[in-house]
Amino acid sequence: MASPEAAPTEAAHPEASADRAWSYETAAVQTGIARGLGQTIGFPVHAAAAFQFSTLEEAQEEFQTNAGLSYARIQNPTVRALEGRITALEGGTETVALASGQAATLTAILSVCRAGDHVVATSSLFGGSTGLLTNVLPLMGIETTLVSGGPDAVRAALRPQTRLVWAEMISNPSGDVADLAALANLAHAGGALLAIDNTCGGAGYLCAPLAHGADLVAQSLTKWAGGHGSVMGGAVTVGASHDLRRNPIYTDGGDASLLALRGVGALAWRQRWLGASQMGMTLAPHSAFLIAQGLETLALRLGRESATALALAQWLSAHPRVGAVSYAGLEDHPSFPLVGRYLPRGAGAVLTFEVQDPSAFLARVQVLRIAPNLGDVRTLVVHPWTTTHGRIPEAARRAAGVNPGTIRMSVGVEDLADLKADIEQAL
Repeated sequence: MASPEAAPTEAAHPEASADRAWSYETAAVQTGIARGLGQTIGFPVHAAAAFQFSTLEEAQEEFQTNAGLSYARIQNPTVRALEGRITALEGGTETVALASGQAATLTAILSVCRAGDHVVATSSLFGGSTGLLTNVLPLMGIETTLVSGGPDAVRAALRPQTRLVWAEMISNPSGDVADLAALANLAHAGGALLAIDNTCGGAGYLCAPLAHGADLVAQSLTKWAGGHGSVMGGAVTVGASHDLRRNPIYTDGGDASLLALRGVGALAWRQRWLGASQMGMTLAPHSAFLIAQGLETLALRLGRESATALALAQWLSAHPRVGAVSYAGLEDHPSFPLVGRYLPRGAGAVLTFEVQDPSAFLARVQVLRIAPNLGDVRTLVVHPWTTTHGRIPEAARRAAGVNPGTIRMSVGVEDLADLKADIEQAL
C-alpha cells in the first residue's frame, strides 16, 4: 500500500515507457488511442447491438469467459476503451462502466453483499446513496448502519456480517474527507472491503483512493468526467489487493466457488456480470464517447475550479450576510488536516454556505444556474434541503451537512470576479 502522504501523480499504463509512467494529464488524453496509419485520434463510436462469431466453438468460449465481445449489454469497444482510460486514471486493474453513478453504487455494493450482510457507511453522503442504502437494500435483506464521525465510529459499528465499508472521498455536500488509510485498516481487519465514492475526487485527479488502501472506487461519470452536463454515466474500478477469502459469496462451493474459478479477477467479473449482464445498466456507446472527451480536459477544469472554490469559500466566510461555510480547504473545517494527506491538488469544487432566505437568493442569481448537478463547466447552485436530500429523514439530512438555509454550489470555470459579483447582488 502506498503511503497516505504520497500523492498519486502518475498513472500506470501499458503504453507508457518502461522507465516512466504517464502523468495523469498525459494518460487522460493518450490512453486507449491506437497508433498507426488510418487510426482515429479519439474514440470511434461503435453503434452495434451484437458482435459476430466464425464458429459455434468461438461463441461457446466467449459466453463462458466473457473475455471478448458478444452482446453490447455486456461489452462494447467504445465502452471498453473508456473503461481502460478510467482504470489507468484511478490506478486500478479493471473497470466496468455503467449507465449512471447510482448504477455504479448499486453494482459495487451487490458485488460483495447479499441477504443477511451488513454495510457500514458514513452519514455525510449524497442523498441518492443514502436512499439506496436505507430504502432499497433492505428490500434485498442487506442492512446498513450510517455513522457520524470518523474511523472510531466506523469501528464501533462493524459486525461479523459486515462485508463493506462505504464512504465518499469528498462528501457531497459537506466536504468531509475520508481518512482512507484508517478506514482501509478497519475494514480489512474485519474481513470487509473498503469502497470509496470518488465522484468529487474527479476520476482520480484529486485523489486515487486505491493507492491508499481502498478496494473499490465507484463514481458518477456524469460529473467532472463528463464535465459539460450533457451525458450520464458511472463506473466501478477494482484495485489489486482486495482479499475475498472471508466473503461467502466468493468462497461457497469449495473448488467450484467463484474465487476458485475466477481467481484474482473474481470481483471484477462479478461486477460486470451483475451490473451489465444481469441488471442491464449498460452505458451507451455515444455516452462513453462523450465521457472520454470530457476526461481529456478534466485536469484543466477541476484544477481551476478547485482554486476558484477555495477563493469563494474564503470570501464567503468573511461575508456579513453569509452564515456557516463548509469547504474542506478552509482551516476551520474538521477535514482540513486530511486535505494535505490525500488531496494535494485541491479540496474540490463543491462548497456549501448558509443564507437567511434561500428562495430569495436563488431567485436573484444571474450567472449561477439552479440545477441539481455537479461538475459542470457552469457554476450550479441548489437548495439540498428541498431537492437532493429532500426525501431522506431530517436527522439524516442534518448528518449529511444539510440545513434549511444551506446552498450547495458546484463551482465552474467562470471568472472569479463575475461569480463574486453575482453572489453579492443575489445576497
